[in-house]
Order: sequence, then structure tokens, then C-alpha cells
Amino acid sequence: MQLTYFGHSCFLATIGGTRVLFDPFIRPNPLAKDVDVDAIEADFILLSHGHGDHIADAEEIAKRTGAKIVAIAEIAGYFGAKGIDGIGANLGGKVKLPFGTVHFVAAAHSSSFPDGSYAGVPVGFVIKTNEGQTFYYAGDTGLTYDLKLIKDWYQLDFALLPIGDHYTMGVTDALVAADWVGATELIGMHYDTFPPLVIDHAAAQAEAKAAGKNLRLLAIGETISL
Repeated sequence: MQLTYFGHSCFLATIGGTRVLFDPFIRPNPLAKDVDVDAIEADFILLSHGHGDHIADAEEIAKRTGAKIVAIAEIAGYFGAKGIDGIGANLGGKVKLPFGTVHFVAAAHSSSFPDGSYAGVPVGFVIKTNEGQTFYYAGDTGLTYDLKLIKDWYQLDFALLPIGDHYTMGVTDALVAADWVGATELIGMHYDTFPPLVIDHAAAQAEAKAAGKNLRLLAIGETISL
């Protein structure tokens, strides 16, 4: 699997030739100004909730690439009304896709569309790939005991966790969450984009190391193999 970071909480995972884009917020993000949105290809776009900093580029990319939206039912319906094909599910549900299975799991957050209308409940995703890897994309969650269920259900290879604090977990809570979900390999997200989310990278990684975790903070545009 290859994973490319496009800033904030946006990643592109290439899994067995299928391109899976998470929470695209690129054009409005000044930190991602060098990312060529027009060059991003996707087969599926997974959206964790309806906030603008997670769906801003979803319509544009989906219409250009033909990617299907995969999200909570209300979000799939919202994009369906714009002529975009999608798969809507709900909390606790599993969706089988060409690259593997996507399990919709709880996230402790809020969710509304940019116009303030209801966007269903926020979720995270546990993805069990056909290649044999399992990972957790947390979306925007605070620390919640529901995360402990993930360790009961799955053996994770890595987890993508928000670490910016203020609107989500900070680093300290994210490390507790990592214990609860059973992950030692972590990739940070939802940090630095806005002033309240700016973190000390070295301090965050040192705290993670002291807790027995490997926290990777990717540069925007960086691609890694997992």
C-alpha cells in the first residue's frame, strides 16, 4: 500500500491498484497550496463527516474522476443530490468494496454541512484490505471508550489519528487512543492547518516515543509505503 498526504486529514491510499481518498480539504488549505488537485485520481472518496475542512474538494474530485462517495447515509444523499454516485451506510455497518471492507465506527465529534444542515453522525473507518493489512482512519474524534472496541475486533497495522487538539484529540489523548485501539504505528493528522492546531513536532514525536509509539508526521505531498 502507498499512502500520500495532502494536508490536514486528507490522504490518498493506493490499495492493490484502487485509489482511496480520505476527507479532501486541499484548495482552501494554504499549507497545501503546492498540491495539484487536478492531478489527483480517485476511485472512492471516504468522508468521515460533513464539516467543510473534510469535504471541501469532494464534489470537484468526484465529478472529474467518477469516484464514488462512501460516507454516512446523509452525506451520501447530499452528494447524490449533486449527481454524484455514492454508497451510504451507518454507524456499525460494513461495506465491501473492491479493495477490502470498510467498517463504520464511532467518532466523538459533531457533523454538519457548510450550510449548517444536518450531516448525520461522524464516523471513523476501519479498513481491512484484500492485501492483508488493517488500518484505522479516525476522522475527527475525541477520546471515547468506544475506541476500545476496535482492539477487540481487529489487529491494526497502523492508525491515522488526529493530534491537533482544540477540535479533536491532542497528542496525549491520541496516545491513549492508540493503546485502546491496539496501534503502535501512528500517522498524525488534523494538525497545523489553523492557528489553534499548531503543534511542536519534535515534542509530539518525543512524547509518542516515550509511550512506546512511532508517530509519523508526513510532509504535505509525501508518499510512503506501508
